[in-house]
Amino acid sequence: MVSRFSGRGIIAKPTCPFCGMVIEKPGELETETQTEMPVGKCSCGAVYACDVTGHNLGTALVEALVFGCDGDWDLAWDLLPEEDYMEAQVNNYDLDTHLVIHGGVYQGRRIAGTLYFVRVYRDIPGVTEEAKKGLDRVAAASQRSSGKKRERKVLSKKEVAAFVEAYDLNPLLDVAKEDKRIIRDLQRLIYSVDKLLRLRATDALGKVSGVIAEYDPGAISKLLQRLFSASADTAASSWGCLDAIGEIISNSPEQFGGYMPQLYQFAGDRDLLAEVLRALGNIGDKRPDLMRKRAFHFVPLLQDPEPEIRGYAAILLGNLGAHEAKDDLTRLEEDSAGLEVYRNGQLEKQTVGQLASEALNKL
Repeated sequence: MVSRFSGRGIIAKPTCPFCGMVIEKPGELETETQTEMPVGKCSCGAVYACDVTGHNLGTALVEALVFGCDGDWDLAWDLLPEEDYMEAQVNNYDLDTHLVIHGGVYQGRRIAGTLYFVRVYRDIPGVTEEAKKGLDRVAAASQRSSGKKRERKVLSKKEVAAFVEAYDLNPLLDVAKEDKRIIRDLQRLIYSVDKLLRLRATDALGKVSGVIAEYDPGAISKLLQRLFSASADTAASSWGCLDAIGEIISNSPEQFGGYMPQLYQFAGDRDLLAEVLRALGNIGDKRPDLMRKRAFHFVPLLQDPEPEIRGYAAILLGNLGAHEAKDDLTRLEEDSAGLEVYRNGQLEKQTVGQLASEALNKL
């Protein structure tokens, strides 16, 4: 008998609630540390324990904490929620298939398992380097737990827009430390028909996301997923979405670099190629190692008929230090075709030849 819960979108691979990346199946530890439940670790540093029944969440929390503290029970018991760690749950998890069954029933079986996630803050005294690798201290949570009340900063939509138009980002970053709702107002601006305003908004969104990711990476993961969905929806305007994705990843590459494969997929769409190259160029400027092995894929684009694609490909390859592109870049130095390049809050008119020369200087 086919389950009435079967259907598209009902079954999904389990992802980390903190970074959004697909996780590996939890398993038994092959160490001296004994655990009652299968455990696992995300690439972002979060750890998780699997309660197959969904009725032993307290035990699952303890198991995850102890695993996150490298087996140190005393340290695990001393940790306080929000002050020392974040926690989250993924429900309707089936350990047998390593899938999330949102309908709760799969092939006649009731699915009630829970993955209990814990992310220990980075600067907890006593946590070993291995246990705290990839974990971040949450400044905002620490401030809340100090007991000192202070007035929350709030900006109106008009104020947010005004700061973006003036490229005055410090007030936005200050608000982001306390209020992640600023994401909503900035996201609205990335669809602007004004190219400079749109790029300043994506710039601001990337920097603000970097601040928010320190205390709520899950919110930024969800934002990235919305931006990818908007980019894939041909019926909707995706203006600014890919640029925003590039800015977000470039500002928090350790946490969101795992989204790079999804960004590469859009390079196959000719209409979006220039935006993809621009986004990749921004990421490559901060973390060239994330895509250095893929550099050869972009070399042929230096001969593309579109000046924007040639220019952005030159920027990307220069940022990646792609010596294999040296000859092609040299041939472009006399290319007088023009394009606009966004840098430090301004649109600069440059030629493909100028960008090729800049890229060569980085090799």
